[in-house]
Amino acid sequence: MRNLLTILFIVIDLTHGWSQTFKEVVYHDEKQKLKALALLSSSPEKRAGVLILPAWKGIDQEAKDAAVKLNKAGYDVFIADIYGEGNIPADNVAAGTLAGQFKSDYKAYQHRIDLALSAFKKEGVDHTKIAVIGYCFGGTGALEVARAGFDVVGVVCVHGGLSKAVERPNLSIKTKVLVQHPAEDKSVSKADYDNLEKELKEGQADYQIITYANSGHTFTNPASNDYNPIMATRAWNHLLIFLEEVLK
Repeated sequence: MRNLLTILFIVIDLTHGWSQTFKEVVYHDEKQKLKALALLSSSPEKRAGVLILPAWKGIDQEAKDAAVKLNKAGYDVFIADIYGEGNIPADNVAAGTLAGQFKSDYKAYQHRIDLALSAFKKEGVDHTKIAVIGYCFGGTGALEVARAGFDVVGVVCVHGGLSKAVERPNLSIKTKVLVQHPAEDKSVSKADYDNLEKELKEGQADYQIITYANSGHTFTNPASNDYNPIMATRAWNHLLIFLEEVLK
């Protein structure tokens, strides 16, 4: 009976934590309202932080689940709103169109990420210890953070698009980069992969590309048909190792 009560109290405590944790943070890009979700420490001491850039449909369950786990690992977390209020895609077609606009207008994408970083800093995170991770469309955003030279200590691209317009030059990349690439990602060509590696080498980046076998595009997302639990677990562990290094 005592063991049963102990388990019950643990379940109640966990449920309470999950239901009370997320804070909505409102910020703006001129007239466009943006609404992020944050998991923040109540401690007066500043903590290292992770900015999450979500996939092409906006803030989704994968981003929220990652935020909860990262917060439990000791980080303040901020899930960026890239599209803004009233612009959440209803389906894959709409998501592809909207994400495509930001990929084409990469400066607009970088600007929305920069606004999210600024809003995150206002919430009390340690400005000198911020990393950015992104999933899918957000993974492309993580690479754009590195290309823009934003003042972060590391970026992680999780099954993101790797391509960049051919007219854009390869510039110096000062932040550390981790790319988690599914081997069977049909949305990424060999040329995209090779060009990214060339870009990272020419930028003299501290980078690592890990390729996960037998994995389709969204291999880390349990809601996807591509989900590969073994490789997703490995990718998560690699992510934690990277964050431990850059945010220590």
